[in-house]
Amino acid sequence: MMTRTASCFIALTLLLPRLPAHSLHAADTTAAPSKWEKEISAFDVADREHPPEKGGIVFVGSSSIRMWTTLAKDFPDFHVVNRGFGGSEISDSVQYADRLIFPQEPRLIVMYAGGNDIHARKSPERVLSDFKAFTEKVRAHSPKVEIAYIAISPNPSRWAEIEKVKAANAAIEAYIKEQPNMKFIDTYSHMLGTDGLPLPGIFRDDKLHMNAEGYKIWTGVIRPYLGP
Repeated sequence: MMTRTASCFIALTLLLPRLPAHSLHAADTTAAPSKWEKEISAFDVADREHPPEKGGIVFVGSSSIRMWTTLAKDFPDFHVVNRGFGGSEISDSVQYADRLIFPQEPRLIVMYAGGNDIHARKSPERVLSDFKAFTEKVRAHSPKVEIAYIAISPNPSRWAEIEKVKAANAAIEAYIKEQPNMKFIDTYSHMLGTDGLPLPGIFRDDKLHMNAEGYKIWTGVIRPYLGP
């Protein structure tokens, strides 16, 4: 037999508004700390301690940017800033653009991201959509800044994903061709041998990240896109 107290509790519960499941999930996600906060905060500290020179070139994106430790040496004629954070996807650069990029007030943004997106099973269409979101956020803040996108690389470790990589590259290249002040940098074709497979000797032991020889290829291909 149900007590009067239990009956009142049930009645009150039924009267309360019920939040949809996605609202509860969103609340949990918002409350959780970002896995990138430590790296982004380190950039914040660096910018406070050494205020960035305005009008330079910001390289942003995933581990191939973060691990480019010779970036400034490879482009000595340009003021370049490395804002890569390993494992990131395009949407992460969208989220943190106001902290990674905008304080620099760059004349050019060079992005390398998208490979982790494909590896996370995002479709080429989703990769394009996220890149559009990135450009729209940047344009809203800096309408005239140039944006260059480095093609997603072919690498032995993720060769099974190559068709999606090619589709994402093609979609982004087509989009860029229709936009002002944007460039598509085709590093992809320069990383393949005559057999159509990734060149031997340009990757680290993990067969995913480039070694110094790989970055030499990138340096030669990218340099003309940085300006006079």
